[in-house]
Amino acid sequence: MQLTEKHLEYWRKNLGITAVLLFIWFLATFVLGYFARELSFNFFGWPFAFYMAAQGSLISYVVLCFWNASAQNKIDEEFGVAEDK
Repeated sequence: MQLTEKHLEYWRKNLGITAVLLFIWFLATFVLGYFARELSFNFFGWPFAFYMAAQGSLISYVVLCFWNASAQNKIDEEFGVAEDK
């Protein structure tokens, strides 16, 4: 099957969203967790490094999931491939 320009644009937008999500995921998982050890202050009664590892990253993953679903729905509607509700 030959892909049209519309198909290629659709996938370019999908890959752009995926790249942004992976970059934010990498920052939340590795960068913040690594550098949080050097931040020695309490956050809600816990050391900040513990909070980032145990709570902060998980919150960011949930937000990323909702943002991904919303952005993907917008792209699907724009290209006419949205699911019927």
